[in-house]
Amino acid sequence: MGLSSNIVLAILLFPNCCWCTECKSESDIYVPNGGPWGYWGNIEYCPAGYAIGFSLKIEPYQGGQTEGDDTSLNGIRLICSEGTFITSNVSKWGTWSGRYYCPRGGKMVAFSLRVELPQWFGDDTAANNIQFRCEDGDILIGNSHEWGTFGPWSGPCPKGICGIQTKVEAEQGPDDDTALNDVLFCCC
Repeated sequence: MGLSSNIVLAILLFPNCCWCTECKSESDIYVPNGGPWGYWGNIEYCPAGYAIGFSLKIEPYQGGQTEGDDTSLNGIRLICSEGTFITSNVSKWGTWSGRYYCPRGGKMVAFSLRVELPQWFGDDTAANNIQFRCEDGDILIGNSHEWGTFGPWSGPCPKGICGIQTKVEAEQGPDDDTALNDVLFCCC
Protein backbone atom coordinates (compact mmCIF):
# COMPACT_ATOMS: atom_id res chain seq x y z
CA MET A 1 0.00 0.00 0.00
CA GLY A 2 1.43 3.42 -0.98
CA LEU A 3 1.89 6.41 1.33
CA SER A 4 -1.24 8.20 0.07
CA SER A 5 -3.27 4.98 0.51
CA ASN A 6 -2.00 4.71 4.08
CA ILE A 7 -3.02 8.31 4.80
CA VAL A 8 -6.51 7.75 3.36
CA LEU A 9 -6.86 4.53 5.37
CA ALA A 10 -5.71 6.31 8.55
CA ILE A 11 -8.23 9.13 8.01
CA LEU A 12 -11.05 6.63 7.45
CA LEU A 13 -10.15 4.53 10.48
CA PHE A 14 -9.19 7.40 12.79
CA PRO A 15 -11.03 10.55 11.58
CA ASN A 16 -10.34 12.52 14.77
CA CYS A 17 -6.70 11.54 15.26
CA CYS A 18 -4.19 14.29 15.59
CA TRP A 19 -1.30 12.59 13.82
CA CYS A 20 -3.23 12.65 10.54
CA THR A 21 -2.23 16.30 10.19
CA GLU A 22 1.15 17.64 9.17
CA CYS A 23 3.35 19.71 11.45
CA LYS A 24 6.59 21.13 10.06
CA SER A 25 8.72 18.95 12.31
CA GLU A 26 6.41 15.93 11.93
CA SER A 27 5.98 16.15 15.68
CA ASP A 28 2.87 17.22 17.54
CA ILE A 29 1.35 16.93 20.95
CA TYR A 30 -2.28 16.19 21.70
CA VAL A 31 -4.57 14.86 24.41
CA PRO A 32 -7.14 12.06 24.19
CA ASN A 33 -10.13 13.89 25.71
CA GLY A 34 -11.07 16.42 23.01
CA GLY A 35 -14.72 16.93 22.07
CA PRO A 36 -16.27 14.97 19.18
CA TRP A 37 -17.78 17.78 17.10
CA GLY A 38 -16.35 20.00 14.39
CA TYR A 39 -13.59 20.06 11.82
CA TRP A 40 -9.85 20.65 12.03
CA GLY A 41 -8.71 24.05 10.78
CA ASN A 42 -5.39 25.01 9.25
CA ILE A 43 -2.18 24.77 11.23
CA GLU A 44 -0.66 28.16 12.05
CA TYR A 45 3.00 28.58 13.08
CA CYS A 46 5.08 31.13 14.90
CA PRO A 47 7.07 32.86 12.11
CA ALA A 48 10.21 32.21 14.16
CA GLY A 49 10.80 31.13 17.72
CA TYR A 50 8.25 29.45 19.97
CA ALA A 51 5.14 30.12 22.08
CA ILE A 52 5.75 31.95 25.37
CA GLY A 53 2.11 32.70 26.28
CA PHE A 54 -1.54 32.52 25.30
CA SER A 55 -4.95 34.16 25.38
CA LEU A 56 -8.43 32.58 25.21
CA LYS A 57 -11.62 33.65 23.45
CA ILE A 58 -14.39 32.97 25.96
CA GLU A 59 -18.14 33.39 25.80
CA PRO A 60 -19.67 34.42 29.15
CA TYR A 61 -22.23 32.16 30.82
CA GLN A 62 -25.47 32.23 28.80
CA GLY A 63 -27.84 30.65 31.32
CA GLY A 64 -27.92 27.03 30.19
CA GLN A 65 -30.22 25.16 27.78
CA THR A 66 -33.46 26.88 28.78
CA GLU A 67 -32.11 30.45 28.81
CA GLY A 68 -29.20 30.44 26.35
CA ASP A 69 -26.71 28.26 24.53
CA ASP A 70 -23.29 28.11 26.22
CA THR A 71 -20.19 27.58 24.07
CA SER A 72 -17.52 28.56 26.61
CA LEU A 73 -14.11 28.25 24.86
CA ASN A 74 -14.21 29.66 21.32
CA GLY A 75 -10.55 30.18 20.45
CA ILE A 76 -6.93 29.86 21.55
CA ARG A 77 -4.32 32.42 20.56
CA LEU A 78 -0.61 31.69 21.06
CA ILE A 79 1.84 34.50 21.75
CA CYS A 80 5.14 33.81 19.98
CA SER A 81 8.57 34.77 21.27
CA GLU A 82 9.10 37.26 18.43
CA GLY A 83 5.90 39.13 19.42
CA THR A 84 3.36 37.75 16.92
CA PHE A 85 0.01 36.09 17.68
CA ILE A 86 -1.21 32.93 15.94
CA THR A 87 -4.55 31.10 15.94
CA SER A 88 -6.21 28.34 13.96
CA ASN A 89 -10.02 28.14 13.64
CA VAL A 90 -11.88 30.45 16.02
CA SER A 91 -15.63 30.66 16.61
CA LYS A 92 -17.55 33.96 16.64
CA TRP A 93 -18.74 34.13 20.25
CA GLY A 94 -16.98 35.71 23.20
CA THR A 95 -14.05 38.05 23.72
CA TRP A 96 -10.31 37.56 24.14
CA SER A 97 -9.08 37.21 27.72
CA GLY A 98 -5.99 38.70 29.22
CA ARG A 99 -2.60 37.24 28.32
CA TYR A 100 -0.74 34.55 30.25
CA TYR A 101 3.04 34.25 29.92
CA CYS A 102 5.69 31.78 31.00
CA PRO A 103 8.12 33.45 33.44
CA ARG A 104 11.23 35.06 31.95
CA GLY A 105 10.10 34.46 28.35
CA GLY A 106 10.26 30.68 28.79
CA LYS A 107 8.73 28.20 26.36
CA MET A 108 5.38 26.44 26.71
CA VAL A 109 6.13 22.70 26.40
CA ALA A 110 2.92 20.72 27.25
CA PHE A 111 -0.81 21.22 27.79
CA SER A 112 -3.98 19.75 29.31
CA LEU A 113 -7.53 20.43 28.10
CA ARG A 114 -10.68 20.81 30.25
CA VAL A 115 -13.56 19.14 28.40
CA GLU A 116 -17.18 18.53 29.33
CA LEU A 117 -18.51 15.14 28.19
CA PRO A 118 -21.53 15.14 25.81
CA GLN A 119 -24.67 16.08 27.75
CA TRP A 120 -27.10 14.09 25.54
CA PHE A 121 -30.18 16.08 26.59
CA GLY A 122 -28.48 19.19 27.95
CA ASP A 123 -26.34 22.06 26.69
CA ASP A 124 -23.06 20.76 25.24
CA THR A 125 -19.96 22.93 25.56
CA ALA A 126 -17.07 20.50 24.73
CA ALA A 127 -13.68 22.19 25.41
CA ASN A 128 -13.91 24.76 28.19
CA ASN A 129 -10.39 25.65 29.33
CA ILE A 130 -6.72 24.87 28.83
CA GLN A 131 -3.57 24.85 30.92
CA PHE A 132 0.03 24.90 29.74
CA ARG A 133 3.25 23.74 31.39
CA CYS A 134 6.24 26.01 30.90
CA GLU A 135 9.78 24.65 30.50
CA ASP A 136 10.60 25.58 34.12
CA GLY A 137 7.59 23.61 35.42
CA ASP A 138 5.28 26.58 36.04
CA ILE A 139 1.62 25.99 35.10
CA LEU A 140 -0.47 28.63 33.29
CA ILE A 141 -4.25 28.08 33.63
CA GLY A 142 -6.79 29.92 31.48
CA ASN A 143 -9.71 31.83 33.00
CA SER A 144 -12.57 30.06 31.21
CA HIS A 145 -15.49 28.10 32.69
CA GLU A 146 -15.14 25.13 35.02
CA TRP A 147 -17.49 22.71 33.24
CA GLY A 148 -15.94 19.31 32.69
CA THR A 149 -12.56 18.14 33.92
CA PHE A 150 -8.95 18.54 32.91
CA GLY A 151 -7.72 15.43 31.16
CA PRO A 152 -4.18 14.03 31.12
CA TRP A 153 -1.18 16.11 30.14
CA SER A 154 0.11 15.86 26.59
CA GLY A 155 3.58 14.58 25.88
CA PRO A 156 6.34 17.22 26.03
CA CYS A 157 7.76 19.49 23.33
CA PRO A 158 11.35 19.83 24.63
CA LYS A 159 12.15 22.65 22.16
CA GLY A 160 8.79 24.32 22.77
CA ILE A 161 5.41 24.67 21.09
CA CYS A 162 5.48 26.64 17.83
CA GLY A 163 2.26 25.70 15.97
CA ILE A 164 -1.47 25.32 16.65
CA GLN A 165 -4.41 23.57 15.02
CA THR A 166 -7.95 23.66 16.46
CA LYS A 167 -11.08 21.61 15.89
CA VAL A 168 -14.14 23.88 15.89
CA GLU A 169 -17.81 23.10 15.31
CA ALA A 170 -19.51 25.46 12.84
CA GLU A 171 -22.49 27.49 14.03
CA GLN A 172 -25.53 25.20 14.39
CA GLY A 173 -28.28 27.79 13.94
CA PRO A 174 -31.11 27.10 16.42
CA ASP A 175 -29.42 23.86 17.54
CA ASP A 176 -26.83 23.41 20.30
CA ASP A 177 -23.42 25.02 19.61
CA THR A 178 -20.14 23.82 21.14
CA ALA A 179 -17.51 25.97 19.33
CA LEU A 180 -13.94 24.78 20.14
CA ASN A 181 -13.73 21.01 20.72
CA ASP A 182 -10.07 20.02 20.49
CA VAL A 183 -6.56 21.31 19.80
CA LEU A 184 -3.14 20.02 18.88
CA PHE A 185 0.17 21.81 19.02
CA CYS A 186 3.25 21.41 16.83
CA CYS A 187 6.66 21.11 18.42
CA CYS A 188 9.58 23.28 17.24
